[in-house]
This record gives sequence, C-alpha cells and structure tokens, in this order.
Amino acid sequence: MESRGSVPARPVSYEGVWRFTAPATDVSVPQARHAVRDLLERQGVPVDDDIAQGLLLIVSELATNAVKHAALLSPELAVEVAVGAEWIRVSVEDNHPYRPTALETDYAQTGGRGLLLVREITREAGGTCDVEHTAGGGKVIWAALPLRTRL
Repeated sequence: MESRGSVPARPVSYEGVWRFTAPATDVSVPQARHAVRDLLERQGVPVDDDIAQGLLLIVSELATNAVKHAALLSPELAVEVAVGAEWIRVSVEDNHPYRPTALETDYAQTGGRGLLLVREITREAGGTCDVEHTAGGGKVIWAALPLRTRL
C-alpha cells in the first residue's frame, strides 16, 4: 500500500478576517463593540469569557481614541477582526498621522489612560499590542490575544 503523505489541515470554521468601517463619531464606539461581539458569536469563536470581555473593552478604547483624537483628519475609522486557530487580533485604523504613545499613569489626570488599559489587558491575557503606520499615512492600533486563558 502506498502512502500519499499527510492531508493538509483545513482551517477551523471560525478562522477568518472581517473588516468594517464606521463614521468617526461617538455612536460608532458601542456599534463597533457590538459588531465584534456579534461576530464572535455568529462565527462560533471558542474564546474564553475573560478574553472576550477584555477584547471588547479594547475595541471600545481604541474606537474611542479614534473618535476623540483623529476624527478631524479622519472622518472614518476601520475595525478589523482576525481570528486564527489559537488567537484573535482586533485593530482600529484611522487616517490621522499622529502616533499615540501610552502615557505613564498620572492619577491627577481624568483621562489619557486608554492605551495603558489596552496594554495592561493585553499583557495580562498573554497577548501583544502595538501601533503602526499605514501606507496611507494613518495608523493602526492592534491587540492580539490568545483564545484561551493561560493556566
């Protein structure tokens, strides 16, 4: 009997990349969060509840930053969700050239902690995040998290 080698693995049914755009307005923040939540449910992504909640908070923070800081030069934002077999990546892109940095915690400030929160949620989940320039001169801020909580 002749062996034909191994059969290539088929992608898991929930794997894929989804992207949607929205106006850079306040109403788009909860819409982005709900769209990501609905996508995870519709695709049957086997994500731990703690990871999913962190992911949705990250989407809210990144979309809020795009609305608050980039809307003047970027009237539209894009949200992308990429799901692999063991990880999930969310990103928010806008066309504003300003590249934010996570500021040190200043408890006297009433704001400015969004990226710190994103970095902390990502770190605690065992993931990674970054800010990158786009080919069009804007930026994309992303976070990639494992689907399962590490023990």
